[in-house]
Amino acid sequence: MPKAAIVVLADTETKEGLGRVANALTSAKEFKEEDYEVTVIFDGAGTRWVGELSDPEHKYNKHFESVKDEVEGACAYCARAFGVKEEVQESGVELMGEFEGHPSLAKLVSEGYQVITF
Repeated sequence: MPKAAIVVLADTETKEGLGRVANALTSAKEFKEEDYEVTVIFDGAGTRWVGELSDPEHKYNKHFESVKDEVEGACAYCARAFGVKEEVQESGVELMGEFEGHPSLAKLVSEGYQVITF
């Protein structure tokens, strides 16, 4: 069975970033509905999305909630660097830092995941 790791790197500050996170969530939902193994990770500036998407008033909150059980976590290093560590923790999304404070993409690849970035 195929495995997909969706990594959100897009920032929250542009419409382009909004489009990328919307596509990431849609892709995660599609994999989930097809019963593929899927995991979602927020990394880099993408860690800012966790707090934004957790807001019930956000236009993509329902999309986020529909795949939240597939969210493996957010980069611990980047969440601190972008000042959103507390927001991530409050949302219930785990902080990840297997490789120098960052999520390990090598681990995902070794586990058979195809890494897709948005």
